[in-house]
Amino acid sequence: MKYRSVSRLLYAHLMDMGGFPVRQPLPTQQVDQLDPFLLLHHANIKVPKHVDTRHAGVGPHPHRGFSPVTFIFQGGVHHRDSRGNNSVVYAGGAQWMNAGMGMMHSERPPHDIHELGGRQEIIQLWINTPAKHKMDQPAYFPVAAEQVPTFKSDDAKAVARIFSGNILGLKGPIPSQVEVNAATLEVEAGGKLEIPIPEDHNLMLYLLDGKLRVEGFGMVDALHLIHFKQNGQGILIEGLEKTKALLLSGKPINEPVVSHGPFVMNNQTQIMEAMRDYQMGKMGILIED
Repeated sequence: MKYRSVSRLLYAHLMDMGGFPVRQPLPTQQVDQLDPFLLLHHANIKVPKHVDTRHAGVGPHPHRGFSPVTFIFQGGVHHRDSRGNNSVVYAGGAQWMNAGMGMMHSERPPHDIHELGGRQEIIQLWINTPAKHKMDQPAYFPVAAEQVPTFKSDDAKAVARIFSGNILGLKGPIPSQVEVNAATLEVEAGGKLEIPIPEDHNLMLYLLDGKLRVEGFGMVDALHLIHFKQNGQGILIEGLEKTKALLLSGKPINEPVVSHGPFVMNNQTQIMEAMRDYQMGKMGILIED
């Protein structure tokens, strides 16, 4: 297998998102998007004990035109939306929402978060939706840890959990409106993993912690997103320390992207329509119980 070379490393700088500290390696000043991936936020926060969990986290807000996806590494997330979905997913699982024509949702800590240690470590990823599907009916896919197909290396030092697409011979349970592979990785020191990836996909790997060696490049530290060139059939990584990572590949949509806050469309007129529809209540109403 010809391994892909590294295009660039993007550091996940700390920023404030409405009072929440998050790390954001994408977008940056150098890279606007890695089509079809628009944004990656990594949060690792302690939920304050003095705040009611019903009022913690992120309250009701709208989305249209893309898929906000949350991967949960520690703790849990309680999702509610204006289509009547109401579910809690804990560590090892994910919440995948195709926002389509628009819906309201909230993301709170679960009621038992303090019994789990009080810490929430999550990644929120925004995946663009092709123009022909931006006004589809919304859909929500919660996936618990035990529902995720798992690949283990022969020495069990490298584990991949496949959420969407086809990776390492396993098919993920979540359907996506664009051709996407998404997997979480856990690699021990000395663990190796060779991962084939379609040559027409954009490919990135984000390290939540630890340290890896990438074949043909060298060492990469935690809190970096590795953007690979489209010049090979896959990658080979080796753990230098115990490492958690998120692997993402996707076939580029190659369409114009115009975004404003929680709306991602193809032109400014569609953004204005989204804002109007939200203000008119066409994306639904979410009353949290």
